Amino acid sequence: MAFKMSVQDYKGKINEVEIGKGDKAFKVGGEEALSFYSFDGAAGQTPKVGVEILDIYPEEWIPALQELYKDVANNPAEWAKFVEKELNPDFICLRLIGADPNGLDKSVEECAEVAKAVAEAITLPLVVAGTGNHDKDAKLFEKVAAAVEGKNVLVLAATEENYKGVGAAAGLAYGHKVGAESSVDINLAKQLNVLLGQLGVKTEDVVMHIGCSAVGYGFEYLISTVDRIRLAALSQNDKTLQMPIITPVSFETWNVKEAVADVEDAPDWGCKEERGITMEISTATSIITVGADAVIVRHPKSLETVKKFVAALA
Repeated sequence: MAFKMSVQDYKGKINEVEIGKGDKAFKVGGEEALSFYSFDGAAGQTPKVGVEILDIYPEEWIPALQELYKDVANNPAEWAKFVEKELNPDFICLRLIGADPNGLDKSVEECAEVAKAVAEAITLPLVVAGTGNHDKDAKLFEKVAAAVEGKNVLVLAATEENYKGVGAAAGLAYGHKVGAESSVDINLAKQLNVLLGQLGVKTEDVVMHIGCSAVGYGFEYLISTVDRIRLAALSQNDKTLQMPIITPVSFETWNVKEAVADVEDAPDWGCKEERGITMEISTATSIITVGADAVIVRHPKSLETVKKFVAALA
């Protein structure tokens, strides 16, 4: 008797969300089965890989990255153009850490002008991330959403504390996509999606950021949470969890001890730069295989490796 492979029949489908404008705009999501399980159903859109840049000089980044961007790092628009031309990511993530009240505390108007300059300097889709300070981000994203009107950016992210302000500005007033940020918990992710829906933000305008951690740092809990979200979305047809997932890998992996310890302090660990790259690649590839539809990385070698990984699996 010939072998007949069993097929898992899923009831649900992940929404497709379009980010960007023009020829380089792309969609994320669309899966009708678990990631890369094309034998069970449609695999959806290929996962996308973006590169992080900052609105200020990257003082805390490793010397190798500072050297790479030394001619452009003081000008975010030029930095973005350099990344688009030289590195060829799927998108660019502008992180507005200059607005952090615990840092430079730049005005939201100044940061909005930076976001506008970056959006106009590139043809790639743009993701704009905030400071992590919920109150400041609510004010920041209101100005940023207006400044980049018509660019269809992904604003990362709305939280339970500020979703009304962020969702109303980005998702309703100016027609952008909204990142829904929760803390590695399926119930919190679902609740925030429901709240955004009640606010009036369309489900096809929401991308989930359910949290991130570097491999070895509670990463198995992140993996299990993504698993539960995807199984609920597909097997149970839970429409409140059928949003694509974006994971800002670089925000976490370059802060752990394996990536920041100097060679003098940990001689057995080897090259500091290579350690950081390894942490970033390991985290990004792992979360993609579980369900992330887009990831954000920092190092060009990470970008190259993860893109090759995705192409080989797709």
